[in-house]
Amino acid sequence: MMKGAFAGLLRNVMPSGGIDRGEIERVRALAFAILAPAPDTVIKVNEINCTDPACPGQETVILIMEPGARTRALKVRAPVEAVDEGALRDAVDADAGAGAGIAARAG
Repeated sequence: MMKGAFAGLLRNVMPSGGIDRGEIERVRALAFAILAPAPDTVIKVNEINCTDPACPGQETVILIMEPGARTRALKVRAPVEAVDEGALRDAVDADAGAGAGIAARAG
């Protein structure tokens, strides 16, 4: 079995790598519900191996691609299976606090 960052990268592109597509879609739908973006916004969800020593290992990255705007990335320091509404709202709040300008439009 492969270990390390290379295995994490492969996990994201190889169907046999173990990512549950249902979990990816669940988090994507949750992001749409929380952010309430324009209809033509694309949201992508991926799980990666975080290389930061402070990371717990797996990290979920949510890319928000709105037409005419810079792509934004929300990061949840947990595997996709562990991402829930609270974790995603915390990521939105952290991103807004960092000055990225993302704000949840849904209450």
